[in-house]
This record gives sequence, C-alpha cells and structure tokens, in this order.
Amino acid sequence: MTEDVQKHSVHTLVFRSLKRTHDMFVSDHAKGVSQDEESHKLKMGVKLKVEYGPVLHIPILKEGKDRVSHFPDGQQSYTHPGDDPEYLITGTHAYPSGPGLALTADTKMHRNPSEAGVHSMALALPPSQARQDASRTAASVAEIHRHAGGAERVHPQSTAVSLIDGSGTRNSALMRRAPTMPKPQWHPPWKLFRVISGHLGWVRSIAVEPGNQWFVTGSADRTIKIWDLASGKLKLSLTGHISTVRGVAVSSRSPYLFSCGEDKQVKCWDLEYNKVIRHYHGHLSAVYDLDLHPAIDVLVTCSRDASARVWDIRTKANVHTLTGHTNTVATVRCQAAEPQIITGSHDATIRLWDLIAGKTRATLTNHKKSVRTLVLHPRQYTFASGSADNIKQWRFPDGNFIQNLSGHNAIINTLAVNSDGVLVSGADNGTMHMWDWRTGYNFQRIHAAVQPGSLDSESGIFACVFDNSESRLITAEADKTIKVYKEDDMATEETHPVNWKPEILKRKRF
Repeated sequence: MTEDVQKHSVHTLVFRSLKRTHDMFVSDHAKGVSQDEESHKLKMGVKLKVEYGPVLHIPILKEGKDRVSHFPDGQQSYTHPGDDPEYLITGTHAYPSGPGLALTADTKMHRNPSEAGVHSMALALPPSQARQDASRTAASVAEIHRHAGGAERVHPQSTAVSLIDGSGTRNSALMRRAPTMPKPQWHPPWKLFRVISGHLGWVRSIAVEPGNQWFVTGSADRTIKIWDLASGKLKLSLTGHISTVRGVAVSSRSPYLFSCGEDKQVKCWDLEYNKVIRHYHGHLSAVYDLDLHPAIDVLVTCSRDASARVWDIRTKANVHTLTGHTNTVATVRCQAAEPQIITGSHDATIRLWDLIAGKTRATLTNHKKSVRTLVLHPRQYTFASGSADNIKQWRFPDGNFIQNLSGHNAIINTLAVNSDGVLVSGADNGTMHMWDWRTGYNFQRIHAAVQPGSLDSESGIFACVFDNSESRLITAEADKTIKVYKEDDMATEETHPVNWKPEILKRKRF
C-alpha cells in the first residue's frame, strides 16, 4: 500500500533546503586556513631582504639576538648567542665601511668584533646617532621576527631607519620628507585699464572669440552685445531673448555664437547673418550656463531644473540628459580629455561625467556651499571650483583633491586662470582676488569703484575671462559695466615683493 507524499509549499521546501545547506557549512565558518610553514618562511625571508636589506648588516642588540631565524636564501643568518659569543653575519662589514667599498661575489664571511669591540666602535661614532640607529635597527628587525605569525602585518616601531656612512653623514633609508611650502612665483599686479558702458542691466556673461578681435557679453537687459577688444567700442547688439542672458559661447569650429537665458531658451546665432538659426528645446527652467566641446560639434547646457543636457549642434538632438544633481546646476565645463564634462551645482557637489555613456564618473562632495563656478587649467590636467566656503583645486581624471585657496570670504561667482598660473576669483561683493595657482598664494586683491550713479550695493562680479593673448582680463559687473584689466608694466619684484611667510599648513579637505 503506497503512502501519499505530504505536499509542502515551495516556500517550505526552499527554507528546508537552505537550512540543510546552512547546517552543512556552519561548522567551517570560523575555521582559519592552515598556514604552510615553508611558504611562510620564504615570504618572511623575502620581506626581510626587500624591506630591511640596507640595514641588515648592522648588528642587532641583545633582545634581537634572542630570536633565532634561518631563511632559505642563506644570505643573512643570525646564530643564537649561546652557540658563539661572536655571532656571524654574511655580507659586508658589521659597520658600514668607508665610501667606495663594493659588494662582490667573493665577499667572505666576516667575523664580527666581540661585544666590547662593538661598544668601542660605537663610541667612535657620534654617540647619540650611533645608539639611536642601533636601537632603531634592533627594534625593527626584532619586530619582524615577533610578527612572524601575523598575516602580512609588519609594524616597525620606528617610521624611519637612518644609516651613517663612513664620512659621518646621515642617509635616510625609509625616511619620509617633511611637508614644505613651495615659494610662490612672482606675478605682476593687475590694474584697471578700461571701463565699458552700454548695457542697461547687470552684465551676466562674457566670451572672447578665438581670433581675439572682439568679445561678447550677455546681460539682464535681454541683449547680447559684441564689442571690439582693442578699442572697447560697441560693434553689434543682438536681441531675441525675453529674459536675462546667463551664458554666451563663441564656437572655434564654425561662425556661430551660442547663448542661453532665464527664458529656458538656448539659441544658436549665425554671425554671418546675425540671426538665430537654431533653438535647442528641452530645459524645464532657466538655463544658467553653457559650454562647447573643443573637439566635437556638441553643446552642453545646465539649468535650474537640476540637469545638464548634451546637444548635437547640427541636428538639435538632445543626445544625453545628465541627471543626478539635486539642485540647480550652475556651471558646466567641457574638455577633450576624460572626463569630458564637469558640472557644479547648488547641491554643493561637483560631478565628472562620462560623455559616451551619459553617466556620472565621480561625485566630489568636499564643498559645503553651492558650487557656482568651475575653471579648467589651460595646460595642466587640473581644475578649480569656487564656492562661498572656499576655492578648491582638483586633479583629473578622478577629481583627487589638491588644496584649498581660502581667504576670499564672499560668494564666488566666477573663476578664470591663465597659462602663467594666475587664478582670478570674482565675488558677489565686487572684490576680485588674484592667486598663484601652484601654491595658492593670494598676491593681489582688487575692489574697483562702481560706475558713477550706481549704488554701492551694485558692486558685484558675475563673470570674468582672460582674452586669448592672456594680457587682458575682462570682468562683467553688477553696475552694468564691463571692466578691462591689464598687467602693470612698471611693476617689478622690488616694487611689489612677494609677501610670503613659509609655514607648514594643515591642508583641510573641507
């Protein structure tokens, strides 16, 4: 007579199977892997030779002698002090000899001096150094033996081992260099050269054309104006935006000018006809910045809708929508190398993007306040970001932090850098600081007077850029003017010395 098989639910069967599997393997969870003595000896021998090779010929003290160890390569062997009072070391002499002694294949076994002889030789050296080095070496070698069973963790008691050669000079074998502050490069100060009026509202953006003949500005008066760079005279006004123009860019690959504004519009102007030929539709809110890719026909815009968009210039197609920021994306920059797109946002983060995949490569969260501006160094593979907390420098491609530039205590709206290493930061309160890029030294501070008839509160810098010769700095300001600065030709290192006091700074990441 057959019995009916009791039916169980799938859940019960799976649970029972899991329990059986768990019971089968549970006993092995805490069991360590057994150690192979031969391979461990070999490993420790290699470790001794590689990490402490330069100091193994110095005799170890008594506490080190008690620990006996034989290594298979046979190059260094310490015998127990009970066997022979004068222990043996293969290799060169017990103490470093005069300069010029080379180790050869026929180096014989040297019998070391007795304990009394060791002390007398040690006294002949500078006493403090001799004792210090002997004790350090002993401690380090003894430490290796002591940890011979602990998986690959060797913690020498000292962080450095010093050797004294025959001339009495000190060679550091494993020494870490103390941090130093490099001296900043001297840069001539900048002075106000020209003030250009013409806009009827805040001047929000600037771009210089690749030929360095003219530059373009976008303003809160809804116009785009083109100015002659040499004379500062107005050449052309373009109207078409119905709100503040927040970003302008001139293409180096075609006769096009691109503009974006708080009216959500992104326009492409043909400068041969001075007309809009393309619109790029898609942003859901004000467009705050735009940049052109230097190598391909791609335009990147960023907006208050917390996204950045990548556009094909010719077809107007929205290639990618870069999402991830949680607040307004205030600034975007493009470069030919990876990462090809960098964005800064009011959510206090910077994102590095993979243009091909349209995804974030890295997110930098060191800033505490909104990141309003980014600038890429024209020669180095580095960039800087500006925020109300400070300016930070980063290294591509992963966004490794380099240093903080602190001291410009204001909301930083704009950054510009030239190939001489002069970094300019412009702030909401109308102040402009000049920095040495490499050292972060602030060599000049400028606060230009507002245009006559303006209020002092209308002192603010929204954008700044170097022209292509890097001899002029152009700023866009809240007093409705454009100011042009140039280097002071008369200044020398004697008239404007670097007021630099070297000090070891604890570089904060935040």
